[in-house]
Amino acid sequence: MTEITLAALIWLGTHLGISSTPLRGVMVRAVGPTGFLGLYSLIATAAFVYLIYVYTEVPREVYFWLPNPDMFWVPKVMMPVALIFILGGFLVRNPTMVGAELEEEGAQELARGVTRITRHPLQWGVVLWAASHIVVNGDLVSIVFFSAFGLLSLAGGFLMDMKKAREFGAAWQAYAAVTSNIPFAAIFSGRNKLKLSELWLPVVIGAVGYAALWYFHESFTGTVIF
Repeated sequence: MTEITLAALIWLGTHLGISSTPLRGVMVRAVGPTGFLGLYSLIATAAFVYLIYVYTEVPREVYFWLPNPDMFWVPKVMMPVALIFILGGFLVRNPTMVGAELEEEGAQELARGVTRITRHPLQWGVVLWAASHIVVNGDLVSIVFFSAFGLLSLAGGFLMDMKKAREFGAAWQAYAAVTSNIPFAAIFSGRNKLKLSELWLPVVIGAVGYAALWYFHESFTGTVIF
């Protein structure tokens, strides 16, 4: 239990402790923007690999609830949506991505496809993935593992908003005015509209991704999706 907790804290620390603190500025000044991106990528990858390794090796000894086949419908419903968000997010230009630029003129027109629903589709896709797997895995090790990803993605969206607001100023305000972090909040508030014509491709790609995940899930995780 100590090892999975340590691995989760390292994973969270390499992201929240570097990218969202003054340490980022110190590292950028020391090695430059490109050097920082490369170094940060290496650190994050090492933390990710270590967390995955620990999760696959640590025995499941403490259960808060036993896995219940009656609850398997939860990931079956949530994962297709998660993959629509995750894969659909790469189909549109999104100023929240690393290295993205944003100009005030035309900023509002960037809200298309899944970004009409949330400007952080990748983060919310990971949150859905993590939450659905916590439901069907009641052991403490799995809860710590999936919570690390879910919490990082949830916090990451809000931290990214603050960073982009400082970086892009008025351009970000224009984009934020027609989008929302919380899914569907901009649509429900009337600041944007859901256009199904822009969602058919994300839905198709998400469905294909889910079919592939279904097929290869046992090979990668050792667990069969029923």
